[in-house]
Amino acid sequence: MVIRVLDSELAAQIAAGEVVERPASAVKELLENAIDAGAQQIFVEILGGGVEQIRVTDDGHGIPAEEVELAFQHHATSKVATQEQLDAIATLGFRGEALPSIAAVSRLTLTTRPAQAQAGYQIEKRWGQPVRSGPHASPPGTSVTVADLFGNLPARRKFLKSASAESGRVHDLFSRYALAYPEIRFQLKSGGRTGLSTTGTGKWDEAFLAVYGPEVAGQMLEVAEEDPETGYRIDGFTGAAGLNRANRSYMTLLVNRRWIQSRVLAFALEEAYHGLLPEKRYPIAVLNLTLPFADVDVNAHPTKREVRFHHESQVYSLLQKAVRSALIAESPVPRMSGAGLPAGGRWPKGDTPASAGFFRNPFDRSPLDRSPTGAGAATNAGGGIPYSAGGGLETYAGPADAAATPRQALPLLRVVGQIKLTYIVAESPDGMYLVDQHAAHERVIFDRLRQQAATNSPQCQPLLQPVSVELTPAQLEVLQSNVTLLASHGFQIEPFGESTYLVRAVPSVLNTGDPARSFTDLLDLVAFEGLMRQQEDVLTASLACHSAIRAGKALSDEEMRALLEQLEATDNPHTCPHGRPTLLHFSEYQMEREFGRR
Repeated sequence: MVIRVLDSELAAQIAAGEVVERPASAVKELLENAIDAGAQQIFVEILGGGVEQIRVTDDGHGIPAEEVELAFQHHATSKVATQEQLDAIATLGFRGEALPSIAAVSRLTLTTRPAQAQAGYQIEKRWGQPVRSGPHASPPGTSVTVADLFGNLPARRKFLKSASAESGRVHDLFSRYALAYPEIRFQLKSGGRTGLSTTGTGKWDEAFLAVYGPEVAGQMLEVAEEDPETGYRIDGFTGAAGLNRANRSYMTLLVNRRWIQSRVLAFALEEAYHGLLPEKRYPIAVLNLTLPFADVDVNAHPTKREVRFHHESQVYSLLQKAVRSALIAESPVPRMSGAGLPAGGRWPKGDTPASAGFFRNPFDRSPLDRSPTGAGAATNAGGGIPYSAGGGLETYAGPADAAATPRQALPLLRVVGQIKLTYIVAESPDGMYLVDQHAAHERVIFDRLRQQAATNSPQCQPLLQPVSVELTPAQLEVLQSNVTLLASHGFQIEPFGESTYLVRAVPSVLNTGDPARSFTDLLDLVAFEGLMRQQEDVLTASLACHSAIRAGKALSDEEMRALLEQLEATDNPHTCPHGRPTLLHFSEYQMEREFGRR
């Protein structure tokens, strides 16, 4: 084969294939140009799914007449001029490829006028070649008409879907940008009919209403949280747990208001719903991550659909926690399938919780009903929570400010018993609760460990004889980057060779007959999950999991009451550190209905 330089027209068509895959791709590039131009109104019209015609009109700052010809040169852009700007891209477009790529595979007409110009300018291109250009009457802004897309590439056109399918893709893309920029008025017409129109008032809830309608918009929860250490922020809306879909296409993830596809963010969002959604069901969400432009690489994909984060674990953790907090605040305890109050959320007349005979215990340090007589309410001399020494439930009074700020984090509960040595059965005024004893104890230990680490007061248990562990390269990397963190939890470790370490002490909560194996297991978990979460949270959660009581452990009534009291004292008693629910609710109304009493 002979090496040769490609013909310029053929090279342009190949380059266009990287940018323009289908009509929606062209709409995306033109939309981004309009947004970058500071448009306050953007109107899009398509015919034949965008294959026959696409017209994008905006009221942005326009292109000066002397620069219009230059805008169709490859790599000609007004958005990036220096290496520093490339390292911190603040615009949606930056490569200078959109206009020349679209023009190479269509019949394109561009009309533009800056607001200060006396007249506009128009240029026509046919398959990348100039047809005519010159002054033209035009309102301020820019209008681009793309006709006969892929007319010079029939092989490419035959792989497009039907007109309705391509219209659907354009509508989907248009919806994402309408949600990302609620301050811009968007309007989409397809085949002469208006498919979507937003108000441009700047309110996300109004944009959401326009895109998804009142039924969905009414079930959305607002998300707003900022990481004080990094300054990263999450804003947007996510659906209540009962609002879900069969695929991920309703998850709109934005980074600095750029619509992207990110496995890290998608996984974080799905993990936030862990235990709240049925299997293979996905949430509806519109979430925007705001972070410094230099902390994200948007030049990682030919079509800019994917990005890379410099601090993936912080990004993951922030989104997961923000969404989970919104969900917990709205619905603290997941209800079992079919459970719930009657329609309207009201109790039938005469069937209020007070009528069931449940009243606050005189020993009202927490809302848990310790026993019918209050006998189990006594505390030990240190002010902790009663426990059975043989059961492994250690005294822990919860966060330091728990006593100063009493709250009813859990409903009034009375322990009834234990099922399959795994679930605690408790009665409440509004029905029955099943508590996963392992998940609940995980949460208790997790909060305790975090409190100890924050106050630099780890409780450790020296080993009678130090044990040696041989570490893999991945484990060594985790250990070396988390030495201080491990010490803050009570591990005392010292090197004993190139890849061998001695474990001299372990956290006092770690109940295991094999400290070496527990230690390496923790490192393995951090090596795997730490790629997606903050390593501190992974290590603490993994340590809590290893230390918590297991399923199959018989508990006495006193131990079960103590565990529920400890759970209520935690910061988030409704989920374990891994996001699983600690308890489920089966309402009184649902039980009576199942037994035919309603």
